Amino acid sequence: QWQLVESGGGLVQPGGSLRLSCEASGFNLDIYAVGWFRQAPGKEREGVSCIDTAGVSTNYADSVKGRFTISRDNAKKVYLQMNRLKPEDTAVYYCAATYRDDLFLHVSAYDYWGQGTPVTVSS
Repeated sequence: QWQLVESGGGLVQPGGSLRLSCEASGFNLDIYAVGWFRQAPGKEREGVSCIDTAGVSTNYADSVKGRFTISRDNAKKVYLQMNRLKPEDTAVYYCAATYRDDLFLHVSAYDYWGQGTPVTVSS
């Protein structure tokens, strides 16, 4: 069964860091570009960052540029390093995969989704 599984979410104080992981089960992730999205309560799901199949090119939402870093290390995992977290980063974070390699950071471009991992930034 093909699955994307996110992990690494939790509760962190403002200014703190978290590292999210996205792991593929049942298929090789290296043929897909991967994106991270988030959805806060009462808001639409929004793109955070994405990375191409080669792991060379990336794209970030303006709200996270300079604080978040996306990376991938093999056929199975993609990471999102989140630093200097703010309360407004609080959301459920999802990873998603797509055959598209143009770094289009929108939910409509992604075909496969994980179940999400919650991130809460609060003192």
